[in-house]
Amino acid sequence: MEQAFVAHGFAEPNVETLRDGAGVSLRTLYKYTPSRDEMVIAALEHRHLRYLDHVFADLPDDGSPALGAIIDRIANWMTTEAPHGCLFHAAVAAAPQNMRLVELLKRHKGDVAIKAAVVSGLQNREADIAFLFEGLTQSWPLLGGAAARSAHRLAQHL
Repeated sequence: MEQAFVAHGFAEPNVETLRDGAGVSLRTLYKYTPSRDEMVIAALEHRHLRYLDHVFADLPDDGSPALGAIIDRIANWMTTEAPHGCLFHAAVAAAPQNMRLVELLKRHKGDVAIKAAVVSGLQNREADIAFLFEGLTQSWPLLGGAAARSAHRLAQHL
């Protein structure tokens, strides 16, 4: 289901497309996600866990290389999973009045910044890290790899 939203956005995919993307029957889809809003939330919750695993699994033990490795992994994610930008931001842009989506976006970005601060030895710099990562992900559709190179240069100042 997540990939259907990546491929088609949040307005276009019909329920059959979402069902096919989830690989379940229509009955099962509605059992666990009884509305389109619930489908979006479930897809983003799943994406959040995949993203955390992709970015933070098996990082270097020593703090300094960890931040560079995280930037590289975010760049890899953007290349393979989000070439058009952050799906969480896209979901909020599609339904800005949906406070559950807004809170999920905040939690996603906050979790990433906190985990990155801990593994890189930069506790109390979570806001700086969040700003750095947001710059990377938001500028990716325009700058591609140049955004990652800039993030690496800026990370040296943290």
